[in-house]
Amino acid sequence: MRIPLSWLAEHVELPKEETAAWLHEQLVRVGFEEEAVHGGELRGPIVVGRVLEFVEEPQKNGKTIRYAQVDVGEANGGVRGIVCGALNFVAGDRVVVSLPGAMLPGDFEISARKTYGHVSDGMIASERELGLGDDHDGIMRLDELGIPGEVGADALSLLGLDDQAVEINVTPDRGYALSIRGVARELASATGQAFRDPADTARAALDVRDASGFSLSIDDDAPIRGSVGCSRFIVRVVRGIDQSRETPAWMVSRLRLAGMRSVSLGVDITNYVMLELGQPTHGYDFAKIRGGIAVRRARAGERITTLDGVDRALHVEDLLITDDRGAIGIAGVMGGAETEMDASTTDVLIEAATFDAVSIGRSSRRHKLISEASKRYERGVDPAVADAAAARVAQLLVELAGGTLDTFGAEVGGVPEMRPITIPVGFWRTLMGADYTDDEARDALVSIGATVDEGADAWMVTPPTWRPDLVDREGLVEEIARIVGFDRIPSVLPVAPPGRGYTRAQSLRRRVADALASNGLTELLVAPFATERQARMTGAEPVRLENPLDGERPFMRTALVPSMLDTAHRNLGRGLTDLALFELGRVFVAVDGQGTDDLPGAAERPSDAVLEDLDRLPAQPDHAAVVLVGERVRKQPGRAAERFGLADAIEAAERIARTLGLELDVRQGERQWLHPGRTAELLLGSAVVGVAGELLPSVAADADLPRGVAVAELDLSALLAAARVGLDTQVIAPVPAATQDLSVVVPLEAPAGDVLRAVRDGAGALLEHIALVDDYRGAGLGEGEKSLTFALRFRAADRTLTAGEASEAKLAGLAVAADRHGARLRE
Repeated sequence: MRIPLSWLAEHVELPKEETAAWLHEQLVRVGFEEEAVHGGELRGPIVVGRVLEFVEEPQKNGKTIRYAQVDVGEANGGVRGIVCGALNFVAGDRVVVSLPGAMLPGDFEISARKTYGHVSDGMIASERELGLGDDHDGIMRLDELGIPGEVGADALSLLGLDDQAVEINVTPDRGYALSIRGVARELASATGQAFRDPADTARAALDVRDASGFSLSIDDDAPIRGSVGCSRFIVRVVRGIDQSRETPAWMVSRLRLAGMRSVSLGVDITNYVMLELGQPTHGYDFAKIRGGIAVRRARAGERITTLDGVDRALHVEDLLITDDRGAIGIAGVMGGAETEMDASTTDVLIEAATFDAVSIGRSSRRHKLISEASKRYERGVDPAVADAAAARVAQLLVELAGGTLDTFGAEVGGVPEMRPITIPVGFWRTLMGADYTDDEARDALVSIGATVDEGADAWMVTPPTWRPDLVDREGLVEEIARIVGFDRIPSVLPVAPPGRGYTRAQSLRRRVADALASNGLTELLVAPFATERQARMTGAEPVRLENPLDGERPFMRTALVPSMLDTAHRNLGRGLTDLALFELGRVFVAVDGQGTDDLPGAAERPSDAVLEDLDRLPAQPDHAAVVLVGERVRKQPGRAAERFGLADAIEAAERIARTLGLELDVRQGERQWLHPGRTAELLLGSAVVGVAGELLPSVAADADLPRGVAVAELDLSALLAAARVGLDTQVIAPVPAATQDLSVVVPLEAPAGDVLRAVRDGAGALLEHIALVDDYRGAGLGEGEKSLTFALRFRAADRTLTAGEASEAKLAGLAVAADRHGARLRE
């Protein structure tokens, strides 16, 4: 939220010597975050001048310039000769003149310089050059705009260009601060200065409470989670406005500093009131409305063309503003094009309403229309300020557009009563541990707008209508601490109770992360939301969110690898060509009958039946995944480059298992997203707990990655459940090992991993380690055969083995391999 200082000063006293930095400091004290300071980029001398005469001079390039004599006042050097390319002024016009030494937006410094054969001693400025608008076709004519000011007067103060705005970050629970009114009240609380409520001023300036005669109704038969979409709707009418009038420079300047551009007088007034009071309003061309207005939900198949010119299909949950022909606006989001105010508008129907935050938020996201109005409605608009906003818009239309207030209008609904909160006396000291006095607590609550009914043992505190977030006594204590000062809360470190620490699962996860990081891999933390393509890539049925944060990623991930590919692509695009990445995180697996449609609002506890339904949430196991791209060994003298491959992915998976005291078996597998023949299933016992392989080339291409991307993904929850870390220890053997090699010939279709397991099973307890060291296919073997060589290590705990004992164990392994796979000893 951007707050122009001059606007804020109308509602709370600002010390003249204080700066934007001081204002930021005061607002930070009461819980706002400092963002930036805007404005102040213009520097004088910029003054009012009068064109005395000019000469038009056609140029060789086809352009015509005017060499004008402009009176800027005796104090500013009298009459100056200025070259101007605009042709829209006449002799006698008052204009804005930037004199040498002035600074315009964009660090554009004005100086006297020779151009088109003349010395131009300054510049006659347009609205765009002053930052007041986009009009660059002609200079500003102050008489035409109705702006007073003597020749030689300071134009910066005259046009409001000497103002500044501070920008603060407003958290979602404090929507009232998206207005000058809300920020002024907070500044008054921080400084102790008196607060002048602009809502009271608006009501007093133009009393329109007796308007009647217009047909208005609210028909909401489809409330969202028990909340009616519209609780209050006010209609006022102003007739005979002149849309050709320009928006006053002071209003344009304030809107600009607040981050909004000037559109037209009618639109600017509604935007101005929204920024001032926090209540969005809308102006309709009254002549284009057919019959009365009804607020209702959309019907199936209904459509609307909104002010941005887009034809939109409406959802049955969309809350609409309608007349006798149909929808004329999406409530709280954007009006319709059919009733838009334009240059021919003379009569304006003003709308000021209170809409349900959830309903507006859903419609805004559904149609991807994030407007200034919807941002305020989503965070909660003060229901008691709608009448003041309607009156303020009417007042400005009368004063600035020459309109006349009509008694024709209507009002439906009212302001809901706020629920009182009981808070025991002294509870603020007990909860916060700070010495806040009762007087400080009372003054703080009153300063935020609450009503305090004091009792001997407890107070009854009624929050103001603009603070729907205050629902319990803890919230009131937080407000007391915020206003009186968080610095009063003592710094006391809690004492950790004995016997606490990481759980077994947490400790094991950290061991896995440390093991992978120490092996050169980089950990990722990727958001669990996925596109439909990512969620279905591994073949699992995904879980779709009802109200996703990102409409392009409405699914929860079913595996870690697909989202990690996006991260790999992003890093490759930044020049990091060799990547070894890992992530430990949850995936989401669909279950039958998952989810519920019966969740209540945040203000009430779900029923027992609803809580039971929540047990059917998606399964959320932990996974560990690795993505390897590029070269694991770079080219160097005497050694060729080596790219990551299947073996590296399997090694990373086995490292995870070894860290947990487990051993994985590897066998050939198939996955629709992995390269056939380069895919391995990872087994713990007889259960498949993961997969490793190289991406299918088409999948790598879809992810905009090079060929040969190696990946692995494991069910970490299953591994943690079976982990033996800390239970088994390995004793260093006091006797030497006996090593032998075993080369066997087997059919080509026999998986090497299955043959290895057969040898291991047959060799018995003396076999300490076995590894495949060669896979030969070629001369000396029969057709359809291959030779596998295994390195075997034998050891007994109580003696040194003889060569005969080791050979006997080896041949026992060969016998089992022969029985299972037809293996024979290679000669």
